[in-house]
Amino acid sequence: MLEAIFFDLDGVLVDACGWHYHSLNEALREVVGYDIPEERHENEFNGLPTRVKLEMLGIEGDTATRVWELKQQKTLEVIAKYAKIQEEKIELFEYLQSKNVKIYCVTNSIQKTTKQMLTSTGQIDYFDHIITNEDVEKNKPYPDCYNLAVAKTGLSPDNCMIVEDSAKGMLSARSSVVPNTNIFQVSDTSGVTLKSIKEFINENFDTNGW
Repeated sequence: MLEAIFFDLDGVLVDACGWHYHSLNEALREVVGYDIPEERHENEFNGLPTRVKLEMLGIEGDTATRVWELKQQKTLEVIAKYAKIQEEKIELFEYLQSKNVKIYCVTNSIQKTTKQMLTSTGQIDYFDHIITNEDVEKNKPYPDCYNLAVAKTGLSPDNCMIVEDSAKGMLSARSSVVPNTNIFQVSDTSGVTLKSIKEFINENFDTNGW
């Protein structure tokens, strides 16, 4: 039976992948004078923590710190400007709560950004727990964050479900202790609705006809 769902953040609960991309590029241009082409970001960097992206670009030390801090500042500004209440997610969460399903957010974003995104979109109060990239040593595509989520619930992995979108997020999910049959991949946040989640649950869990 299903007892907990672990939702990724960017591209699943919030359409924020573009926010991160543009915020990072603005910070890079101001500090080091160049940015990342969109295609390269999509193919190589999407879904990774900012610090990992900077390492891949060979940006280190004080320069990396300056880019990282400026990127976080710009991301918060973008959230405040563009975030909207996600009514369809609220409908989904209220239904899951009525079925006593624990709701987790498991993300490669930092805690401050994660909480701001969830607050600005009206989702924050529905989560039983939030796991960010500050809670594990190895972030996605490693499975540590999802394994930590399972441990936090105290439940069997068989009774847990993951909702992911990106390739790196799927690598993390598939190498975790959660069975692959319990992993629901969506193309973007529009695919995360009460209807789609119910369909997946009814196909893969004993729900007595939710």
